[in-house]
Amino acid sequence: MDDDRPVALDEYPVHQAPLSMKHHVSGDRNVYDRCIFHVLDHSGRALLIAGLGVYPNTGVVDAYATLRTGDRLHAVRASDALGDDRMRLEVGPLRITVDEPLRRFTLSCAADPADPDGLSFDLTWTADFPALWEPHHLQRTGGRLTLEGRRFVQAGRCAGVIRAGGERFEVTAGEWTGTRDRSWGVRPIPGEEPGRAAESRPEGFHWLWIPMRFDDRFVMVVAQEDADGYRTLNQAQLVRNGRRDTQLGWPRTEIAYRPGTRHPESAVVHLTDPGGKPLEIGVEILASSPLAVGAGYPPAGDWQHGTWQGRDWTDRRVYDLSDPSAHPLAAYGVTDHAARFTLDGRTGHGIFEHGSFGRHDPSGFTDFTSTAR
Repeated sequence: MDDDRPVALDEYPVHQAPLSMKHHVSGDRNVYDRCIFHVLDHSGRALLIAGLGVYPNTGVVDAYATLRTGDRLHAVRASDALGDDRMRLEVGPLRITVDEPLRRFTLSCAADPADPDGLSFDLTWTADFPALWEPHHLQRTGGRLTLEGRRFVQAGRCAGVIRAGGERFEVTAGEWTGTRDRSWGVRPIPGEEPGRAAESRPEGFHWLWIPMRFDDRFVMVVAQEDADGYRTLNQAQLVRNGRRDTQLGWPRTEIAYRPGTRHPESAVVHLTDPGGKPLEIGVEILASSPLAVGAGYPPAGDWQHGTWQGRDWTDRRVYDLSDPSAHPLAAYGVTDHAARFTLDGRTGHGIFEHGSFGRHDPSGFTDFTSTAR
């Protein structure tokens, strides 16, 4: 194939640089462009996470889906060489179809003929609220820019069918909630020598990403803190249809951890309305899915996003999460928790994404081995 030939997307007036749309303006190998969808039922029986990523400068496209139900985590992962058709969001058995941008999507995972009890699904994800920009995310390690991301988040409802382990889940609006995150920029891909970056490893990192969908509103909270509690990323915003977004002050979160762990069991998110009135959102954890198990997020040991696995690679497996010691790396990765939220008599659902590693003075964690008492 002649690499200088235009691609179909070049026909549209969407260019941001004098390059073909198949080329990225940056030569950084860590350039990425990806999405993640969450689908959760309101009783905590099931949490589905699915995503797809493109890595233009390593020539990789990959996708994954995990379903947490009980102590089982069903996972499907697929990877391939990146082609020229960027409108085709499909890898192996996993596919995302943009039926209506910023509004409606079809998520599907084809069944494995050799394993009819394996994970498969066919879902429609529909937005109930406008997409919300998250803060521009910048991170440097040893003076080098290692992360620069632009993201938006959205909440909605889902309908369809999920199958796994001999069970069939009927996904219906009103009993299931969907959230999604769309991001692109630069983010570390495994396989590059760290150089002096190893000397600049932070003493601690504390992360919260909390999309909360209520019937009449969507609330988004983001907080990233250093070891001493210094806030490097911050957002607390209320979205309602037909009205201007409302800022809700400086979020503060009290987390009740399971003793001997950093696993949150409940929390209270403290916000402030524009008039200065305190707001409290209660958080009840329903189900948990560690992103380092099955979903390809660091520090996963079996597969990570953007890594070359060869052409037409597909992997299916089931993890047993009943014994946390069987997955020691999960404790050092971000975990997505399906959660129930309460606010001023309203009940909502969404994701309480949490990661806390190393020292975090506000939480009383003193080092990487420190846990809740």
